[in-house]
Amino acid sequence: MSEPIDRFTRIRWLFKNDFEKIRQQRVLICGVGGVGGFALDALYRVGIGQITIIDKDVFDVTNQNRQIGSERIGESKVLVLQDLYKGIQALNLHIDEAFLNSFNFRDYDYILDCMDDLPIKTSLAIKCQNFSYGKFISSMGSAKRLNPKHIQVGSVWESYGDKFGRKFRDFLKKRRFKGDFKVVFSPEVPHCIELGSFNAVTASFGLQIASEVVQDIIK
Repeated sequence: MSEPIDRFTRIRWLFKNDFEKIRQQRVLICGVGGVGGFALDALYRVGIGQITIIDKDVFDVTNQNRQIGSERIGESKVLVLQDLYKGIQALNLHIDEAFLNSFNFRDYDYILDCMDDLPIKTSLAIKCQNFSYGKFISSMGSAKRLNPKHIQVGSVWESYGDKFGRKFRDFLKKRRFKGDFKVVFSPEVPHCIELGSFNAVTASFGLQIASEVVQDIIK
C-alpha cells in the first residue's frame, strides 16, 4: 500500500516510528504572544496530538511586529489561533492564582510557560515542580535582543546574562522553591531600554522551546 500524502508526510520521513510518540503527546502552552505563538506553530506542524493554549489578551497594533494572527486587531489571541490551527483547544482565560489552584496540570505531558508576569510564572513553576526535568519549560526574556545565535537552553539556576531571568530566580527563592526546570534564555546584551522586540529572536525562543519538547519525546 502506498504511503499517504498529507501534511505530516515530511514529518514521518524525518521521525519514522517516533512520529506515533509525537502524536500521543499532550501539550499546554501558557501565553501565546511572540514566543508562545511560534511554539504553537512548530508543535502543531510536527503533529502533537493535543495542544491547549491559554491567554486572555487581545491583539493590538504593536503585536504586529512579531505575533502570529496579530492582523486581527482587537480579537482574542487564543480564539484567533484556534481558528488558524484547527483542532487545538483554546482557553480564553486569565492565568491567575485562582486558575492555577483549580487547573489540573497533570492532564498534560508538557507545560510551556511563555508568559512575562513574574509572580504568575513563579506560581506556575511551583505548581509544576514535580514534573520531571524537561517536562516544564519556561521562557526567559526575549525582548531587546537582535541575534538568535545567542539563545541557550539550561537549568533555571544556571542561566545567566538576563535581567529577567535573575528577577525570576529571586521570586523563586522568596517562595522557597527548591526544584529545577529547563529554561530558554539569551545572555545577549540588551540593545534598548524599552521593551523593543524583533521576531527573529522572539520566534526563535518559541521554536527552540518546541524543539526541546520534540527532542525529549523521542529521546
